[in-house]
Amino acid sequence: MAEFQRDGLAGLILAGGQGSRMNHQDKGLVALHGEPMVAHIARRLAPQVGRLIISANRHPERYAQYGDVVADGERELGAWQGPLVGIASALQTLQASAAAPPESAAQWLVVVPCDTPFLPEDLAARLIGAAAAADAPLAYAAAHGQRHSACMALRTSLLPNLREYLRSGDRKVGLWQARAGAVEAVFDDCPPHAFMNVNTPEDLALAERYASQ
Repeated sequence: MAEFQRDGLAGLILAGGQGSRMNHQDKGLVALHGEPMVAHIARRLAPQVGRLIISANRHPERYAQYGDVVADGERELGAWQGPLVGIASALQTLQASAAAPPESAAQWLVVVPCDTPFLPEDLAARLIGAAAAADAPLAYAAAHGQRHSACMALRTSLLPNLREYLRSGDRKVGLWQARAGAVEAVFDDCPPHAFMNVNTPEDLALAERYASQ
């Protein structure tokens, strides 16, 4: 990664959803191939970043073994408000815990959902590389003609911009990314299931087959 070393990166796993299509289970803790789904994701993302954060509304004690847990929500915005609120909470945590000197603090946050267990092992480098090449503050993943907005890398300095967007009442990820100047990072060389979302029991059965290969 040309612009930043691993210490300048933080990773965020978004695990604050309600799991409505998975019988309201906590999707990050649903078993896949004998392990919670979050374990598969943490194993892929943790080596790419200097610090791993998990945004969760439930079971913080179980998530704590995989990273630093932050609540998915801020007092003024409320909980269950979608992924952008979880991202804002993580950015706030990074800002509050930034060590001196300032240059040692994380400058990029790499975000992934808790239901994407087959993510590329070079996700962070390619997302940040795409953003840096375009002099953009963030980049999102796209593969095989499909946009994966929740897989993104953003500069931590975007926190004020994101808060302003959330306070206006908007919650759409793609709309905020467009307004913030996001660019696309293409992963067409990855397997078709690299960005698979495990949203339903049927998806989980398919993911089991992929995990067994």
